[in-house]
Amino acid sequence: MDRHFYEKVFSTQRMDKYFKRYPKDEAKAIIHYKTNIELSEAFYAVLSLYEVAFRNSLNRELTEYFGTVDWYLKIGSVPGLKNLNGSIQNAQKHIANRSETITANKVIAELTMGFWVRLFNAEYELILWKPLRKAFPYLEKSERQRNNVSAPINKIRDFRNRVFHHEPISWNLDKLAETHERILKVMGWLNEDLPKVAKEIDRVPQIINQAKQLNI
Repeated sequence: MDRHFYEKVFSTQRMDKYFKRYPKDEAKAIIHYKTNIELSEAFYAVLSLYEVAFRNSLNRELTEYFGTVDWYLKIGSVPGLKNLNGSIQNAQKHIANRSETITANKVIAELTMGFWVRLFNAEYELILWKPLRKAFPYLEKSERQRNNVSAPINKIRDFRNRVFHHEPISWNLDKLAETHERILKVMGWLNEDLPKVAKEIDRVPQIINQAKQLNI
């Protein structure tokens, strides 16, 4: 399949970045596009493990802090946290629109990654950091500060959104490797064995090496 096919099926706008990178090598541009998809696929597995473990760890500590699995019903009554209600109400609406019963488990699953990461914003530090820091039991105590957690999880969230929305991620392979290490590092803060589980299905290093061999 040639350039015309890829531009017709996947859009000229999407493919333009690849063909501009290799103005004299159409075939390599197409290979790079396919490699980007492979990298996204590989990251999807790692990000999925991270995301579920991340939100479950936070949910555990919020349940403990508020004394109920329905903590999301109480959070809005706490001064300084009322502006979190919008996200919770949206999650409940999505569940109701599917004609499903609203339960704690469904709300937790429905809340966006943006919501979970937002809990570590500076505006909530005095209220939420003390309970939420317990979600990272394997982070060195000397490093267990809100900004040390907030910065990497925001970067992971932004990267996760790029992957899940099928955006290009493969322009800088060294930075991509750093992102991969960051995800595994935060996983290790949640549970020391989680990176080991991730590596059992983790193909990211392999595909990055293949991409480097292709010189893309």
